[in-house]
Amino acid sequence: MHYQGFLRVFFVILLLMFVDLSPAFAGPEIVGQAAILIDSKNGQVLFEKNSHQRMYPASTTKTLTAIVALENFRLSEVVTIPPDACNIEGSAIGLQAGEKISMESLLYAMLLNSGNDSATAIASHLGGSVAGFVGLMNEKAAGLGAVNTHFKNPSGLPDPEHYTTAYDLSLIARYAMQNQEFRKIVATKTKNIQRADPQAQTYLLNHNKLLWKYEGAIGIKTGYTDAARQCLLAAAVRDGRELIAVVLGSEGNNIWSDTIALLDYGFSNFEHISVVNSGSYITEVGIRYGISDTVPALAGQSLTFNVPLDQPLEIRQEVRPKNQITAPVETGDELGEVIFYNGEQEIGKVSLVSRETIPKKVLLSWWPWVLAVAALFTLLAIVRYHSHARRRRVVQYNRRKYYV
Repeated sequence: MHYQGFLRVFFVILLLMFVDLSPAFAGPEIVGQAAILIDSKNGQVLFEKNSHQRMYPASTTKTLTAIVALENFRLSEVVTIPPDACNIEGSAIGLQAGEKISMESLLYAMLLNSGNDSATAIASHLGGSVAGFVGLMNEKAAGLGAVNTHFKNPSGLPDPEHYTTAYDLSLIARYAMQNQEFRKIVATKTKNIQRADPQAQTYLLNHNKLLWKYEGAIGIKTGYTDAARQCLLAAAVRDGRELIAVVLGSEGNNIWSDTIALLDYGFSNFEHISVVNSGSYITEVGIRYGISDTVPALAGQSLTFNVPLDQPLEIRQEVRPKNQITAPVETGDELGEVIFYNGEQEIGKVSLVSRETIPKKVLLSWWPWVLAVAALFTLLAIVRYHSHARRRRVVQYNRRKYYV
């Protein structure tokens, strides 16, 4: 009996030596209260932690301030600094009332040095007032799908009604990084700007330490207040992939380790695949009343997807054409959509577009021709009737004339 018990214990120990009972890797440990990691190209969420929880964004707010400004200003435009942009609390470059400075310099000062005075000057110049500009910010955020965001100022200074979420900030950051001028500014480590006062601050140092610490880092924006704690929007590029990480409510240097852990996780644990390329042939779509019964349908856009390395890849597609497509069909006309799945998970959709032009049939059926022939004979009969009637009238007239 003791011998059998010993064997059982021995085999259990042996099994534990060869079987990994550790939990599956579920993502990095993040100190920050909320976080998200997305693919910049397709918006796919790769990791999230409390990503829809309302948080204070601090100076990450300036990402939206900058993109609203870039879409409404010329970089060369000269801004006269209003009094309300001076002596702003927090980070600043010491703007003076009446000072004239270019919009480009203000944007660099706001995004690198996190100048609250620069953000206020930009807002007052474009919106006529800070409140007017904030209205434009909230309108832009809503248009980007950031529905849990509401801003009260352009800088991110604390306000109970100034909030967002990690998810919403990822939408804003992804949109902003599509602007080439914005990308250039947030990737800049140092910058000297032009100011009239020789004693004024002109040297700017980017607060985003990831530009020095992390391979491939290209932005985006830091933030800190006592209420918001440490915040960071970060973007990095490696091997043709671009990822965006958002961390909110972190503590001290954990903001850097949190963000690096997110980016490392995204670059190391996913395979980036091309599901379909724009212009790829998908299927034949049926049409009515065309010289052909079908038209070749192509993918209207490209679609990429990140697949976890430890998951199988089972890509399939589902074509959904529009109901009753009728000729004529022009090249590029939208014919429906095709949805792609990895197993049962929907991973994206693209439009279906026509590869060629399909004219309408001239002869659709026999009855229009019968009507046309009948109409022609009727017309000829009417013409003949009127012609005979006219001749009879002429003959009768001539006869009367002869006998008179």
